Parts: sequence; C-alpha cells; structure tokens
Amino acid sequence: MAESGLSKKKLEGKVVIVTRGASGIGEAAERVFANHGARMVVIADIQEELGQRVAESIGLERASYIHYDVIVEEQVKAMVESTVQNHRQLDIMLSNAGVVNRSEQTIVDLDFSDFDCLFAINVRGMAACIKHAARAMVAGHVRGSIVCTASVVSSCGYDRCTDYVMSKHAVVGLVRLASAQLGVHGIRVNCVSPSIMATPMTCRAFGMDAKQLEETFEPLIHLKGVVLKTSHVVDALLFLASNDSGFVSGHNLVVS
Repeated sequence: MAESGLSKKKLEGKVVIVTRGASGIGEAAERVFANHGARMVVIADIQEELGQRVAESIGLERASYIHYDVIVEEQVKAMVESTVQNHRQLDIMLSNAGVVNRSEQTIVDLDFSDFDCLFAINVRGMAACIKHAARAMVAGHVRGSIVCTASVVSSCGYDRCTDYVMSKHAVVGLVRLASAQLGVHGIRVNCVSPSIMATPMTCRAFGMDAKQLEETFEPLIHLKGVVLKTSHVVDALLFLASNDSGFVSGHNLVVS
C-alpha cells in the first residue's frame, strides 16, 4: 500500500537553510521541515537569542542557529560555507529575509534613502542568498531547491508602498532569471507570494495585534470563511522545497 501523504517524510535527510528563521514564517517553516525529516535545519537570523531558542525547541540534533546579516554578502557566503562544512551539503535554501514598508509615498515623491535600505534587504540580500546557495549546490552536485518569499503585491500594482512593491516585483524577476540560469545544474528556483497576515513583523509595521490586523484586511480577501495563517504559507513552501514540485521552476505561487 502506498504511504499516505500525511505520514510521508518529504524532506528526509535534507540539509536546509532558512533565513530570517527566528520568528514568523521562517520559524514555522523550520518546524514543519524538521517534522518532514530534514537532517539539519540551519536557522539564520540577526536575532541571536530568539534563533538559539528556536533551535533548542526543535532539538539541537536537528537544528542549529547561525548569526548573519543579509545585507552583508560576506556573512551570507560564510553562512552557506559553514553549513556545507558542518553538514556536508546544502539541499534547500529558503530565502525568507525581508522587511515591510508602510510608506504612503508615490513614485513622484520617492525617498531614495529609504528605497536603498529596503532594496538592500529585500532584493540585494535575496540575490546574495541565491548566489551562494547555488554555488554550493553546483559544487556539491546537488539538484537542490531554492525558495524565496515575495508578496502578493509582486503580481499587481498598488497606490502606495512604492519601494516595497517594486522590491517584491524584483524578487519575482530574480527568481525567474535564476531558474533559467540554474536549470542546467538541476537546481529549481521558485517563490511564494502570500497576502498580508499576522506575523510579528507585520503586526509591528501596522501597529496592530494579530486580531486587529486580520479584521482590518478581511474585507479585501476574496475567499471568505478562512483567515490566512503561516501554516497556509508553509504548506506552499514545503511543496516547492520538496520533490512534490520536482518539475516546477521559475514559478511564483501566490497564496492569497
């Protein structure tokens, strides 16, 4: 009898890096990836205390924390090299680091100091993670999976948050070109684009608690009777990280 989808370990023996893994989507993904048999989940984040706590709660035999700053390429490179050195390979990179911007600016009054800071994290940092993960996978002859987190605004225009919307469109473009370039090595590159949900980062950005944020944005959701949770996004991330999506690359999976 075939193994049921519920019991199947989809990431058995895999080594995974999750950036911005100390909270929110990253933390939720790490727990699910570990439950699906990942041999090691590397939690990469600037939040040292939180990251260590998450690693300990998952179990130090299955998870470890590494401090890094996504805007410093040398730290991204060191994070990947340390993972390969300690665990012999890298199979999956979940490039999840990003910031939310509530700016009311339009293109005609765009402040480029804020723009440069946001792009350094949301785009430049994402590109560095793909670059160094891909180098490690190519060197190790690993047919790996790289998954990025973008946003539902990556597939539409918007009347505000100009630099944020631009950055998420850039992530989708980055994923598409990387998938085209890395396919020759058997490396898949995809992204997930969720609509807004109550993570610690978005709650801080909007100055609301989880319940207030969900109630505020509920009228904008077409699918009624359900509230977007991190578990919905993690299901999409698991699909793209695992062999369930073995012939999917360059795709922007919108969870909205």
